[in-house]
Amino acid sequence: MSTKFINSLPIIAIMTPFILAFVLGLFKEKYIKVKKALAVIATTVSFICVLLLIKPVLVEGGVIVTWMGNWLPIEGKAYGICLEIDSLGVFLSLIITGASLLSAIYSLKYMSHDNGLEKYYVLFLLLTSSMIGFVFTGDLFNMYVMLEIMTFAAIALTAFRNYKDKSVEAAFKYIVTGSFLILLGTCLIYSETKTLNLAEIAVSLNISQGMSSTMIVAFALMMVGYAVKAFMVPCHTWPTDAHMAAPSSISMILSGVMSKTGVYAIIRLVFMIFGLVSNKPVGYLILIWGLVTMVIGVSMALLQHDFKRLLAFHSVSQIGYIITALGIAIIESEEISIMALTGGTYHMINHAIFKGLLFLVAGAVLYTTGTTDLDSVSGLGKKMPFTMAMFLFGAAAISGIPPFNGFASKWMIYESGFNGNLGIASIIAVVVSALTLASFIKVGHSVFFGPIKKEDDNVEDVPLSMKIPMGILAALTVVLGIMPRLVVDNLLIPVVRAIYNLPIYIGSALGNVYGVLDINFDVS
Repeated sequence: MSTKFINSLPIIAIMTPFILAFVLGLFKEKYIKVKKALAVIATTVSFICVLLLIKPVLVEGGVIVTWMGNWLPIEGKAYGICLEIDSLGVFLSLIITGASLLSAIYSLKYMSHDNGLEKYYVLFLLLTSSMIGFVFTGDLFNMYVMLEIMTFAAIALTAFRNYKDKSVEAAFKYIVTGSFLILLGTCLIYSETKTLNLAEIAVSLNISQGMSSTMIVAFALMMVGYAVKAFMVPCHTWPTDAHMAAPSSISMILSGVMSKTGVYAIIRLVFMIFGLVSNKPVGYLILIWGLVTMVIGVSMALLQHDFKRLLAFHSVSQIGYIITALGIAIIESEEISIMALTGGTYHMINHAIFKGLLFLVAGAVLYTTGTTDLDSVSGLGKKMPFTMAMFLFGAAAISGIPPFNGFASKWMIYESGFNGNLGIASIIAVVVSALTLASFIKVGHSVFFGPIKKEDDNVEDVPLSMKIPMGILAALTVVLGIMPRLVVDNLLIPVVRAIYNLPIYIGSALGNVYGVLDINFDVS
């Protein structure tokens, strides 16, 4: 492939669903079948574009930089807006586009009984394109713009079934949280550094002697703002309502994918922009934040009587594992730090897989019975054996049972804590996994086992177009669980190397005019 073609792939991945969203909007309620097909085609094109980036970026370790309007930097100063795609960006975009494609396929039949589908697919494509743009951009303000598009699309999709109880309330909770803190933090960073380019901000803050009070405030504001997007306690109240109200095809995106954009931003803030890769006070703050998120999330999940609401609280809990791993990576050094960060990134993709699967299972239950109330359904395993099998795959994976993928990533997080001086964090994580298993035993007993109710005698399993995405995700829980070395060596090590290798990111965007900054981890 030519360099010009490779450089155009990120733009195609972003713009294909973005342009088609506006095309679909022109026809209002006409051609619904065509719109469904175009939604699947758009997400497929974006997914293929990301797959084509694997070799030049993940395998060869390159960084793709595209300056909009060909406004190239001059003597290390950025004057234009750029897309900068390293291994971390490709990794997140794989999760985003893969999950969006499966969600689009699932929604073909799942959403068939809803009205206003022309709006659904427009919003769905806007959500997909904005998430890709968020992880591909190399500009801090562009991150905020993409975040706002993402947020408003997600708000509208949360309230899509506005006839349901509390759907509009859930959307309103979403709209009032987080974004203004991120914008204020962005403004403070610009006032200090006079630039919005991520690489140039990193240079400015890394060559200065310590963080000014303005930058400390900016860091705090942006951490809290992105913590809202990542479902971290105490910013976790809105997703539980949003996931419960939104269609399940959207819940899997909000929980399994969109939450990772918040984690992605936190990684960029801590490891790159502010250069806090070995700042132990920040590391302990993030570690404690992750542990609290983990414990409160699973504790609230145990109390729930609605399948989707229970899954929403488990999303909070599982994000806690990832944040805990980031904290360990900052506190510990060298090998242990690398192991923790590898485990955290591993859990990012694993969570997207098993939580996406479980939300699709909840959607299947809702599709066939009209409810996700655990007290209203029973014995569905006899009528829906495929869906029950998919539930068992997802439940085993999220509970960290071998040989499923959740075990592989959780084990790396446990090991990094025990091998360092943070064994208590690993013990808490193990206990949370046990409580997670307990909550899913309750769900399994309530929904799939026991005597079937008379009103569910005529229930049948879901259509093939809903089974295919569930089957793919279930297969991935096994594949990523039984081949962890293959996943780590070929996917995660390049990602971890990109997170630590700040000079490559800066040099690719601005040239090597600043020399090599004093940040070096041997990731091999």
